[in-house]
Amino acid sequence: MIKTIEEIIPAPPAHMVGDGFRVHNFLPGKHDITRMSPFFLIDYGSKIEFGPSEKQRGVGVHPHRGFETVTLAYYGKVAHHDSWGNSGVIEEGGVQWMTAGSGVLHKEYHEKEFSKAGGIFQMVQLWVNLPAKHKMTKPAYQGFTRAQLGKADLPDSAGTVEVVAGEFNGVKGPATTFSPLHLYNIRLKKGAKVNVELPEKYNTAIIVIEGAVVINDKAAANDNFVLFRNEGTEIIATATEDCILLVMSGEPIKEAIVPYGPFLMNTKEEIMQAYDDFHKGKFGTLED
Repeated sequence: MIKTIEEIIPAPPAHMVGDGFRVHNFLPGKHDITRMSPFFLIDYGSKIEFGPSEKQRGVGVHPHRGFETVTLAYYGKVAHHDSWGNSGVIEEGGVQWMTAGSGVLHKEYHEKEFSKAGGIFQMVQLWVNLPAKHKMTKPAYQGFTRAQLGKADLPDSAGTVEVVAGEFNGVKGPATTFSPLHLYNIRLKKGAKVNVELPEKYNTAIIVIEGAVVINDKAAANDNFVLFRNEGTEIIATATEDCILLVMSGEPIKEAIVPYGPFLMNTKEEIMQAYDDFHKGKFGTLED
């Protein structure tokens, strides 16, 4: 049975996060904060060109607790440091998966050489909620180059599916997750078609990163967010231009959720405790 499209949303007005990330916030937006659980926040950085700069643009040191940040780079390079000693550079096609868990300080900014040269920048950042029993898990970091992602070649050289987490047609992604989910990039050539099977009750959406596509008989253009109802299991995508589709689908976490600032917890008391722990220095130290 075909998975029903609920709506196709053009990119809303952009805003800056720090001085290095211009993003369109698809979720939570106008939707209920649990609408795409376990995905809580979806910030899409559409293509923008940054000029050369000796100063690395980005976001300074800030805390997180209770969820994971997942950053996918399409153009440009993003550098990361955190208070647990993790650091890395997300290159084009790569992914960073940071588990904030019990608490972490981190900063993210344009990589040094990219900053000096300037260029086109495009990325997506997701906040993936953690189940209550894992909220206070030890912080962790996973970084993957494009070559390290699972790769499923489509028939007749139609394109590829790069699997970050979960699986597609038996090909598994390298990312470890705390709740069941699927995350992958589909790269389709013009005229090519792909069939995707996802669980009916998983919350599912697609961002058209590049190009244009017909999804279940509805046209979607680049920078569109395609949100599906929890009905049916099959998605049929036909590329009307060469395209890249970011597919996200996950089993809902059916627990109370209380977001506040950089924290995502289950109760107001836990939010207050997070702020108290942060101010007492329990998230570690990190220079700006």
